[in-house]
Amino acid sequence: MCTTSKKVTVLFCNDDINEFLSLAAEEGWISDAWELEFLRRTFPSGCLVCRNKGIPVAFLTSIKHGRSGWIGNLLVRKEWQGQGLGSALFQRALEVLDEAGTRTVWLTASVSGRPIYERQGFIAIDTVNRWHAQGRFTPVNDTADGFAEILALDEAGWGDSRETLLRATIERGRLSLLPDGFMAQQGEENAVMIGPWGSRNPKTATKLLQQRMIPEKDGSQIFLDVPSKNRDASELLLKTGFTVESSSTLMYRGDKPDYAPEYIYALASMGSMG
Repeated sequence: MCTTSKKVTVLFCNDDINEFLSLAAEEGWISDAWELEFLRRTFPSGCLVCRNKGIPVAFLTSIKHGRSGWIGNLLVRKEWQGQGLGSALFQRALEVLDEAGTRTVWLTASVSGRPIYERQGFIAIDTVNRWHAQGRFTPVNDTADGFAEILALDEAGWGDSRETLLRATIERGRLSLLPDGFMAQQGEENAVMIGPWGSRNPKTATKLLQQRMIPEKDGSQIFLDVPSKNRDASELLLKTGFTVESSSTLMYRGDKPDYAPEYIYALASMGSMG
């Protein structure tokens, strides 16, 4: 049930999704209703909102994977910034994830946000670059018969099982699958996101991209978030015509993860879920 209490942290409800998307669009974020609905189904206690007289003025989402969790989508209306609402949401999200047994919490931070998160005990581990190009995709959609191998490869990169997220994003999108790698494509025809994308070697990653994507100046807008420590991924994307549009700092708090970015060619989301 949606509450009308003043300035309290409560759970997202369906009515909040359009409000969030409108505000996110004003900030230039790449978000859609599917992501918010997935987060509410998967980890409802981590989807938080602050209201004033029933009107949402600040949002935050989080998700728990296996031993790890991810905080994203922290958004405060401009006229309400500087009043501690974002901090209240963030502290509550940390409490919820801790209560759920999370050992490691991830997030991506802007330049201005990084020192704030460092004061909360977060440590920088990498940079995530958002790459952009234009092109079109061939209509390939492999079945996820080898899902156990997909799950194992993703876990090799992140050091944790993220089965629910992988199943949801792969079922939602189109999948390319090879013995040593996989790549999913999500989104609409005019705005496509690549990810999750994992590979055990650059050769397989190159084949996955080349068999799916054809660069075209008048093609769809294509985006993906990639760890900068995966230098093979950066080289491949540069050769294919991608450019870096923006960057953020990948940070964690808690147990140090068994992070191996050489296996991660793209995140499964635009920085909000991992």
